[in-house]
Amino acid sequence: MGSLFRSEEMALCQLFLQSEAAYACVSELGELGLVQFRDLNPDVNAFQRKFVNEVRRCDEMERKLRYLEKEIKKDGIPMLDTGESPEAPQPREMIDLEATFEKLENELREVNQNAEALKRNFLELTELKHILRKTQVFFDEQEGGVNQTTESMTRALITDEARTAGASMGPVQLGYMEKSNEREDYLPCFVAGVILRERLPAFERMLWRACRGNVFLRQAMIETPLEDPTNGDQVHKSVFIIFFQGDQLKTRVKKICEGFRATLYPCPEAPADRREMAMGVMTRIEDLNTVLGQTQDHRHRVLVAAAKNLKNWFVKVRKIKAIYHTLNLFNLDVTQKCLIAECWVPLLDIETIQLALRRGTERSGSSVPPILNRMQTFENPPTYNRTNKFTKAFQALIDAYGVASYREMNPAPYTIITFPFLFAVMFGDLGHGAIMALFGLWMIRKEKGLAAQKTDNEIWNIFFGGRYIIFLMGVFSMYTGLIYNDIFSKSLNIFGSHWHLSYNKSTVMENKFLQLSPNGDYEGAPYPFGMDPIWQVAGANKIIFHNAYKMKISIIFGVIHMIFGVVMSWHNHTYFRNRISLLYEFIPQLVFLLLLFFYMVLLMFIKWIKFAATNKKPYSEVCAPSILITFIDMVLFNKPKPPPKDCETYMFIGQHFIQVLFVLVAVGCIPVMLLAKPLLIMQARKQANEEVQPIAGATSDAEAGGVSNGGSHGGVGGHEEEEELSEIFIHQSIHTIEYVLGSVSHTASYLRLWALSLAHAQLAEVLWTMVLSIGLKQEGPVGGIVLTCVFAFWAILTVGILVLMEGLSAFLHTLRLHWVEFQSKFYKGQGYAFQPFSFDAIIENGAAAAEE
Repeated sequence: MGSLFRSEEMALCQLFLQSEAAYACVSELGELGLVQFRDLNPDVNAFQRKFVNEVRRCDEMERKLRYLEKEIKKDGIPMLDTGESPEAPQPREMIDLEATFEKLENELREVNQNAEALKRNFLELTELKHILRKTQVFFDEQEGGVNQTTESMTRALITDEARTAGASMGPVQLGYMEKSNEREDYLPCFVAGVILRERLPAFERMLWRACRGNVFLRQAMIETPLEDPTNGDQVHKSVFIIFFQGDQLKTRVKKICEGFRATLYPCPEAPADRREMAMGVMTRIEDLNTVLGQTQDHRHRVLVAAAKNLKNWFVKVRKIKAIYHTLNLFNLDVTQKCLIAECWVPLLDIETIQLALRRGTERSGSSVPPILNRMQTFENPPTYNRTNKFTKAFQALIDAYGVASYREMNPAPYTIITFPFLFAVMFGDLGHGAIMALFGLWMIRKEKGLAAQKTDNEIWNIFFGGRYIIFLMGVFSMYTGLIYNDIFSKSLNIFGSHWHLSYNKSTVMENKFLQLSPNGDYEGAPYPFGMDPIWQVAGANKIIFHNAYKMKISIIFGVIHMIFGVVMSWHNHTYFRNRISLLYEFIPQLVFLLLLFFYMVLLMFIKWIKFAATNKKPYSEVCAPSILITFIDMVLFNKPKPPPKDCETYMFIGQHFIQVLFVLVAVGCIPVMLLAKPLLIMQARKQANEEVQPIAGATSDAEAGGVSNGGSHGGVGGHEEEEELSEIFIHQSIHTIEYVLGSVSHTASYLRLWALSLAHAQLAEVLWTMVLSIGLKQEGPVGGIVLTCVFAFWAILTVGILVLMEGLSAFLHTLRLHWVEFQSKFYKGQGYAFQPFSFDAIIENGAAAAEE
């Protein structure tokens, strides 16, 4: 079989590369993405490997590129992404790249430092400009006579403490101060500055307390926010001026200003000096604006030039780093001139890999060709399933359960059909399925543009990654919706109804629970496709009819699905030549499942074919037995209850004998599954010990579980020779009990198909009846408006609840049916994934990590 049904055959190879050609050869292998290297230096510290200095240089280049990227994003400059992947640079090109990045980083840091210094200078001049303007207002008020009295020279800093401490003192007069026993006059002086607005109240209180009220403070807000040059944030500040007398208060005031990080500026006392300084400040601000603009233009030009090449630089650096990181996994021979590597490669791609190695040797100019030798090993190879954009999502569902063991049967190709089908059984609605299919089709048609956006929205990435699954689930749901004849809880009357009304209109209207008789009201011919639309308007027995139908098809599909899973195990046993598991596991399991549960399915078909409402006794509807009661009586060896008059006890001749025989054979399969394989393994080991040497045929079949075609141990049942007999008995007991009990629980588990299908149909009917039908009953112009609003509300609920929430619920239930009920019959999932050295994967993961 191809790799679609089984993983690729893998080979462990040894690679010999000349030191000069190693870089170019590994680069070619990275572009190819088909080689998984093994670490031949697991005990060597990462800092002691041969190419650690080159890796560090790449880390430093990545740091510089991230710095450039941050500055580019800060300015909102778009980065050019052509989608092309440049080749890995040669080792000698690393020096040029390092020099380029060093030059750009230094230039950008210098520009940023100059811009920050200019902005800081601009901020200081702006604050000084506001101080000169605001203080001019203060001095103008003083000259206008506001300071004619002592009370007007005081600061109204009345806090709770001020009222307590100085309420009896009256106004505080500035001008002189009593000290010891001498009176000393002080010259009045002031300081002016700027402080953050939120610090101003605490600043005022501190001045009042520390200076005991002997200061006069005026403040005014700066209306426009100022830019902080350190981080670019907008801050709100206020201008203040403090009047006081004496050097002691001056020292105290300056310390308080320093503590509150207030900035003090010189402010001349003379009006002429203030005007002259203000004019000088305005001139310097205009000059600074010009210089700042030129600096920003230069910075923008540097970043625009870097943005054109940044993506390619990232790709080149990551490729170089990946190559040297891979080379660190290699060993050096004794001559220090040859690198030795071990790698897993797909057997079918060995020639392609050898061509890539030859190309790398030619690029490096080496005359010594690389050597790729295949090695014999008993290690378990990695699992490699080739996928494309269609099968990738289905393979991801399987790998989420567990990566397949090497060369184990791959459930993914069968899941492509069974997964959307079982989903559709639960989600069957032509309208809802069409919405889902159209959404999936839109993502498929626009996949190139949507994939190029590379968003980090996790929910969207999940939807987009599963676009083919969504499309198939929608298409299959449309099919089952046609079978159910259900579209938004209504039916399509395509072929008309095969039921005809034999009652008059008044009888039908007066009798709510009137039922039609199949003998007189039914044509007798099957409906051409799906269900008759008359069942959609049935009242009393609609749910009863749908329940009986959907419950039975759920069991039928479930039993067939499980039998198919058991048959898949036959392919595993035959491929790995595991004769014991084939005879004493597969056959008893299949017989057990067929004789009990497939027989129950056959009884359903016999009942459908043999019994009908139009038949006469003993094959009328009244005589039809219950399949569930029949199955319970069969397992418990109970005699069936007496049937109604003129009805037969059994559905066919010899039914009782066949049922007893089936149960006895099925029960007899249990000890075979439980004991046969461990006992045979024990016997084989005993014979091997007696003969000293292993018996080739018996040991291969009984213990090893088979050797793969590639010469490696198979991934299924290939470890019995490593286990003790007690562990084998315990493992087989658990496996047998799980299978026997699981056959019952798994069959019942498929009833979720019926339950979710019924719930989905009922929710759709509730939305139609309680929401949309209200708008449809309205008449006139107002009715049109009401209908529009009601329809919008109904559409939102339909998409949000019935499509998204119900769709997610059906998806999870379908996933469980595949993981537990289906795959547990044959799928071990104990392998490990093939992770080749691939530039595409490395760059994609690096870009995702950078976005996070």
